[in-house]
Amino acid sequence: MRAHASVLHLDLDAFFAAVEQRDKPSLRGKPVVVGGTGGRGVVSTASYEARAFGVRSAMSTREARARCPHAAYLSGRFEAYRSASAAVMAVLRDCSPLVEPLSLDEAFVDLARADLPDLEVATVSALAEELRARVHQVTGGLTASVGVASSKFLAKIASDLRKPDGLVVIEPGTELALLRPLHVSVIPGVGPATVERLKRAGVHTVEELERVSQEELVRLVGKAQGQGLFQLARAEDDRPVVADRETKSVSVEGTYEHDLTDRPQMGAIVTRQAGEVAKRLRASGLSGRTITLKVRLYDFTTLSRSSTLPAPTDEPATIARLARTLLEDLDTSGGVRLLGVGVSGLADWIQEDLFATTEPGEDATAEAAPEAEPDQAGARWRSATWAPGMDIVHAGHGRGWVWGSGRGVVTVRFETAETPPGPVRSFRADDPDLERWRPPSEEQPAEQ
Repeated sequence: MRAHASVLHLDLDAFFAAVEQRDKPSLRGKPVVVGGTGGRGVVSTASYEARAFGVRSAMSTREARARCPHAAYLSGRFEAYRSASAAVMAVLRDCSPLVEPLSLDEAFVDLARADLPDLEVATVSALAEELRARVHQVTGGLTASVGVASSKFLAKIASDLRKPDGLVVIEPGTELALLRPLHVSVIPGVGPATVERLKRAGVHTVEELERVSQEELVRLVGKAQGQGLFQLARAEDDRPVVADRETKSVSVEGTYEHDLTDRPQMGAIVTRQAGEVAKRLRASGLSGRTITLKVRLYDFTTLSRSSTLPAPTDEPATIARLARTLLEDLDTSGGVRLLGVGVSGLADWIQEDLFATTEPGEDATAEAAPEAEPDQAGARWRSATWAPGMDIVHAGHGRGWVWGSGRGVVTVRFETAETPPGPVRSFRADDPDLERWRPPSEEQPAEQ
């Protein structure tokens, strides 16, 4: 551990759902679930109102609907999340040059590189409060929970202690006193299966875990996880904050509240992410040759595996097939807290992958937000199926979002972040007055 509490962890609260509530006034204070909305969908984020009914990230959408049938189930708007994330990361980089993003909604910051007079608890606490206020301002009202401690491990635990919208600073010298009474599940990678194994051995708290020898832990949970638990139970974590370098790629990733251990579930998540990446590639007129799978394990170890095609593609089935193959080669038995799929080696042309296959019963885009295809003039976006939550604009009624669709009808609620809750209207799915709305910065220039 460091001598000072100089590692900050910031985590945006229920990020995707919070962005939806910010932009959709009628959903504020109500249960919102963002993720795959189909039969094989997986919850990406649930608002705190939905969590009160037992809905959580990585849960199947089917189970979420059974627990909270009255929630709003939305397919998500990556552009909105990316914009809010960029604003937050800019605030953090103004504070320190060493910012390590873990995903769109969380990051570590090395305060030892910040312009501070000292690293005393009062000083870092004041900075953390200032950061939370600035995040709230630049995102239009989103909240963040922040932890500050002498290591990454402890800073992450601290940020979880007073969620949502909380701040915890662990004073140097008090780390073990805070850690020992906590349940073992606070340690990354200790999911339900590991909790049960430790419980059978009479281990419930971190203090009890600390008394177990490394040899016994290895016997109980395996070598890799056992060694990691032995160190973390003693608050031993000297990993530095490492700033990510920007790469020319298109990627989608998600961090999960509970570590993933089910391989079929991980495969479904990777398939959905591949569909989202392909959608973004096509929207930008791009393709790519190198498919990369990013996995962050329970102990924050980040693994990256890639496979390169002979020619660029934007085909979701191809991207999903390669990403799943990369996943199969990794040992994820200890638990996974982040999964991501990316495509790099970008080009503006496509050669079809003649050998791409879709597994029986599989639709690589089933859990991606449906995209309408442009007509020949490229001026309007229409579809027989509109994704729930999608931003739209109507020639007569203005801007709104898709409330629901089916049987050739799309229902729209007309409201934005700047308006009161708006009215609901239904239209034919192919109504020429309806089109998808995009922020001005993402609108495609008209062809000359």
